Amino acid sequence: MAKLIYTGIMSLDGYTADAAGKFDWSMPDEEVHSFVNDLERPVGTYLLGRRMYEVMAVWEDMSLSQEPPVIRDYAEIWRAADKIVYSTSLESPSTARTRIEREFDAGAIRALKETAPRDMSIGGTTLAAQAIKAGLVDEFRLFLTPVVVGGGKQYLPDDVRITLELLDEHRFGNGVVYLRYAKGDE
Repeated sequence: MAKLIYTGIMSLDGYTADAAGKFDWSMPDEEVHSFVNDLERPVGTYLLGRRMYEVMAVWEDMSLSQEPPVIRDYAEIWRAADKIVYSTSLESPSTARTRIEREFDAGAIRALKETAPRDMSIGGTTLAAQAIKAGLVDEFRLFLTPVVVGGGKQYLPDDVRITLELLDEHRFGNGVVYLRYAKGDE
């Protein structure tokens, strides 16, 4: 059975974007980006909300000739994965290997987890919140960035209680800390 993994780069106070919607403070350096690439390599399918999809879609057609190897590597990982975008407003996908679903269906995601040959990743805080509340997320992978932004888009939803088991941790030279948790038994 495939795992559903929620990965995010987050401020120390729990936000993926600040109150103005900016996330420039979270851009990974080469060391962190390379680590992320290795985590993402086994993912076969990305489940994305519309806004996250629109941010990530740049990887599809990005000119890579002048980019460093870590960027070229991630672009190949992105392009090789299937994508399911949850959107009521997006008319058609702008990337290959992509389909649009009009509504979040926890049962369909459960069925997909049972049949998928590779792990799945979920992105976008609104979509991830729905999956978390439905008990679908198996792993949480956090990259804590040494910055406090004071408000914005939360990595985790309110009104949820989940017991977690620490599986891994790693400190990077730029002060970022990686934490990997499995959803524990409730």
